[in-house]
Amino acid sequence: MSVEALADGKLRLDHPAPDVARLTIHNPAKRNALDHEILAAIAHTARNLEGARCLLLTAEGPVFSAGYDIGGLPRDEFAHRAESLVAHPFHDAVAALDAFPYPAVAALNGHTIGGGLELALTCDLRIAAESAKLGMPPAKLGLVYSHTGLRKFIDAIGVARTRHLFFTARNVSAATALEWGMVNEVVPDAELAAHAVAYAAAIAANAPLSLAGNKRVIRELLAAEGRLDPEVAAELVALREACFRTEDFYEGVRAFAEKRPPQWLGR
Repeated sequence: MSVEALADGKLRLDHPAPDVARLTIHNPAKRNALDHEILAAIAHTARNLEGARCLLLTAEGPVFSAGYDIGGLPRDEFAHRAESLVAHPFHDAVAALDAFPYPAVAALNGHTIGGGLELALTCDLRIAAESAKLGMPPAKLGLVYSHTGLRKFIDAIGVARTRHLFFTARNVSAATALEWGMVNEVVPDAELAAHAVAYAAAIAANAPLSLAGNKRVIRELLAAEGRLDPEVAAELVALREACFRTEDFYEGVRAFAEKRPPQWLGR
């Protein structure tokens, strides 16, 4: 089985079963954090895959993804580069996964945090290793999350659980994620890789017109329910963009990386 190295080796593409394409995040030095290269490669691959009727997204090692790779940005470039990473390559990768015409499956081999969790939630289905923890830390970072990202969580787990996830910033277990509907299956860690391939292969063996047609119908129904007035949407985008330039966001990211309590300034 041939493996294609993408994003300077931080993402790998192979075909582990008929009509299944697998993307594996491999960025161990950063706990599989998402950077420009990885996100751009995911977007490009999802848009240009041929002959695949199921896309499997997973990672190597004990972590699926620790989220955005913004912890080491210098102070004078922090706001611009953090916003640039989140606003363009991340949204581009999400849009490409969403637009992939056939089902996409995320196999969560370990902790799935922040942007990594939204990336997984963008996939149509999720399988988690039983030791995995899932969480959204924006409240610990001083980050206002995108309304499009929050919409995914509300669609998947409802308003009350979305509030719990985002307001407490606590991680939840794979078992809780299954109970909430955030993942579809939980399997023993050692079985995840093989189970995910078999799961994806079973999907890919189904009628392609049905897979593509039903995915589009579901996508359009969800989009219609989540549509906002353009003026309100613009206000929410501006609210999110403003948070990148606050002292609290810079302090939150630094404190998170240094494993210390943040000193909030409210500005």
